[in-house]
Amino acid sequence: MTTKLYIIATPIGNLEDITLRALRILSEVDLVLCEDTRVTGKLLSHYQIDTPMLSYHANSKLSKSEKILELLGEDKQLALVSDAGTPTISDPGVQLIQMIGDSELDVEIIPIPGATALIAGLSAAGMAGNQFTFFGFLPHKKGRQTLFDEITNNERISVFYESPHRIQKTLESLVEALSETRTVVIGRELTKMHEQVVRGSAVEVRDYFLNNEDKVRGEFVVIISGK
Repeated sequence: MTTKLYIIATPIGNLEDITLRALRILSEVDLVLCEDTRVTGKLLSHYQIDTPMLSYHANSKLSKSEKILELLGEDKQLALVSDAGTPTISDPGVQLIQMIGDSELDVEIIPIPGATALIAGLSAAGMAGNQFTFFGFLPHKKGRQTLFDEITNNERISVFYESPHRIQKTLESLVEALSETRTVVIGRELTKMHEQVVRGSAVEVRDYFLNNEDKVRGEFVVIISGK
């Protein structure tokens, strides 16, 4: 049997947003690799799946990656998930995929598609155009202004993730950088109980969150129309 590593997308909020195929594979593999066993444990428990888990995240030591390679070398079938959404997209799982590719192991990498905040946000943005640039999480300091300059001059749709601690500062930067003809869409807490989509100019969106501080919480997808 060929050794397989499944890259499985999990819900970004609503636990119903998982595919039947993903549930089947999660129940069949030997081990689930996850960022936080407590988070993934809630998902598995909800669907009565008792597959063992092993933590694998951005701060995992090299020895953890080497252990995973050993398991794959022993023909163990593994699944890789993140806390929410699609693994390896702004996610440390990409390092593991690279290590497998650089090794001599014969491992089949199989993506199991599903939820991702990036595409969910774009689908609700109502912006014409079939091209976009995804910036992931913007850096806190080094290179941040360079990316804002790139977004300002981008003729394609720009998309990035932002935290509640930095969204106000980011919106202020967008007000300074963008003309009023550019549309900004914020997807907040997508698929969750307090899901919200806010649309307008950079000034209008900035002012909305200034006047509704109780909404400055959760995870944000920021989408900006092209120049």
